[in-house]
Amino acid sequence: MSSIEQLFADHRKFLWSLSYRMTGSAADADDVVQDTFVRAMEHPPRRMEDPLRPWLVKVALNLSRDVLRRRKRREYVGPWLPSPIETTDEPPSHEPAIDGVRALEGRYDLLESVSFAFLLALERLTPRQRAVLLLRGVFDYSVKETADALDLSEASVKTTHHRARAAMAAYDGGRQRPTAALQQATHAALLAFMQRLEARDVAGIEALLAEDVKTTTDGGGDYQAALRTIVGRAKVIRFYFAVALLSAEVEGDFVMLNGLPSVAARVPGATGRAAPRFAMTLELDREGKISHIYVVSANRKLTALPHRTPGTIR
Repeated sequence: MSSIEQLFADHRKFLWSLSYRMTGSAADADDVVQDTFVRAMEHPPRRMEDPLRPWLVKVALNLSRDVLRRRKRREYVGPWLPSPIETTDEPPSHEPAIDGVRALEGRYDLLESVSFAFLLALERLTPRQRAVLLLRGVFDYSVKETADALDLSEASVKTTHHRARAAMAAYDGGRQRPTAALQQATHAALLAFMQRLEARDVAGIEALLAEDVKTTTDGGGDYQAALRTIVGRAKVIRFYFAVALLSAEVEGDFVMLNGLPSVAARVPGATGRAAPRFAMTLELDREGKISHIYVVSANRKLTALPHRTPGTIR
C-alpha cells in the first residue's frame, strides 16, 4: 500500500463523519473527503513530520463551510432534508466513544449527532458555529484543538460555542437520544403506520399520530413532493392517503438510518414525476406518538442508501 493509500485508509472515516455532520449530505461529504486528499497530494503541509490529521481536519472543515455557503446562495425546491445514511446501534469504531457523564454535561453522542432532528437543528447555526459545536460537542476536541483547526483564538472558540449552544436551545429542550427503547418504539410505530396506511385504517392511523404531527418531503425538484411541511393530523392523513392511492406497489426494507429504524424503498412502476426510490423515517414525541414523518426522494440525497434485495411493503 502506498503512503497516499495508507493516508486515505487512516483518516477517511473520521473526515467523512465530520464532513457529513457539517453538510448533512452524504454526496457532499464524499466530495469534501476526495477534495481534501487531492489537496494533500497536490499541496501537502510544509511540516510533514507533524501529525497529519489536524491539517486534514482543517482542510475538510474549510471545504465543508464552502459547501454550506454555496448552498445558502442557491434556491432549493421545497424543504431541505439531510441525506439518509445507514447506521448501527453502536458507535462506529473509528470515532470516540461517549460516556454517559459527558453526555449529561452537554455532549451529543455519535448516533444522536446524525439524527434528522440534530442535523436540521444545525441549520440554524452559521458555518463557524456548526464547526465549533461539532468539534467541541461531538468529537471531544479541546478549546485549543478547535482553535487550531479553525484558525480562531481560544476566546473566539468559547464565544462561538456559547452562541451555538444558545441557538440549539429548542433542540436541547426536546432532545431524545436514540436509545434501544426509542429504536424499538420507532420500529413499532413505523410498521403500524405502514400497515394501517395499506388497510386505509383512518382511526388506526389517527391513534398513532400526535395532534400537531408534521410531514416533510424532500424531492429536491427531481420528483413530486409537498413544497411545504404539512402540519396537523387530518392534513397529514389526507396527504398519505392521496400518495398511497396514486402509488404503484412499493418494495422496501426496514433499515437503521440516522440512528433510527426507517424504510428504504423503491417503486418499480414509478413514471414521470413519481419518485422511483425514497427513504422514510419518523420522530416520536415523549408520549410515543408520531410527531414528524420525513420522506426523502431527491436523487442526490439517496447516494448512501443501502442496496439490498427489497421485500414488499405493500
